[in-house]
Amino acid sequence: MSREKMEVQRRTLISALGLGAATVATAATARIAGPRAFPALSGSLTNAKTEYKTQRVGEVDVFYRVAGPEDAPVILLLHGFPTSGHMFRDLIPALADRYRVIAPDLPGFGQTQAPRRAAFDYSFANLAKVIEGLVDAIGLTRYALYIFDYGAPTGLRLAMARPERVTAIVTQNGNAYIEGLSELWGPWQAYWRDPTPEHREATRDSLSDDAIRFQYEHGAQAGLVAPDGYTLDTFYMHRPEAQEIQLDLILSYRTNVALYPEFQAYFRKHRPPVLAVWGKNDPFFLPQGAVAYRRDNPDAEVHLLDAGHFALETHHQEIASIMRDFLGRKISS
Repeated sequence: MSREKMEVQRRTLISALGLGAATVATAATARIAGPRAFPALSGSLTNAKTEYKTQRVGEVDVFYRVAGPEDAPVILLLHGFPTSGHMFRDLIPALADRYRVIAPDLPGFGQTQAPRRAAFDYSFANLAKVIEGLVDAIGLTRYALYIFDYGAPTGLRLAMARPERVTAIVTQNGNAYIEGLSELWGPWQAYWRDPTPEHREATRDSLSDDAIRFQYEHGAQAGLVAPDGYTLDTFYMHRPEAQEIQLDLILSYRTNVALYPEFQAYFRKHRPPVLAVWGKNDPFFLPQGAVAYRRDNPDAEVHLLDAGHFALETHHQEIASIMRDFLGRKISS
């Protein structure tokens, strides 16, 4: 994607967000009247050790990060596109004194080793199946979910299948509502409606080095986003078959949107404690998607941060503090 095209997208996005500015402002003042003050994190939390492990699940060797006491409440961290469990590198030590924190790489991402496209179905149903297999293999019976981007439809499939296991849901720019989708989804939606080779190629721009960097930097304060994350992601995207795998998942994403009503019915029926902590400058998942969680679960707590899509890159301390307060009130120690 050229710099000129990215700039056009930025202007379009600013205009689109402007149309919804009243909605976002109302939401911010609604929840968000009298916000709780969250304490700064202790520097000692950064001493938590992270282990790096691999678990065989069917034909997949799932790589995952794990930290924290073995008998502590579990948080399962599910990353999004185009990243890996690496995105949680700062969050994990900020939680691991109190929680058992586990962050797998999904098939097709990071260090997880899965078969080639000809022998493996790269779909969201299959991603959820693999993560469910990991959960069973390592003996998790109760856990809170942290869902981000692609991790949202993956984790919500787990939650619907085994609702008794889920103690809480933290959604950080993890969408489950149609109003959360911005107009930048246009090329993907065209591909979903009519999966021709031409429409498939039109979505390939989303996989470019510039597009990946744009995801990280748009909406974030200049100079606060380290290049490590997007540099690693672009490296992974240049591996054999990586782009074709991602194009398969782009097409499969339509199954997630089709499941939105079922996700919402799950929220209404089971009422899991929900925390939506959202980078409000996200060009892809709009703040309206965060606020919408309260429609099906009125007790959902919503925090809109002055951050972009990858809010952890600039606001991991704030997110960790909000999570610690929320989980401390909602799940047992």
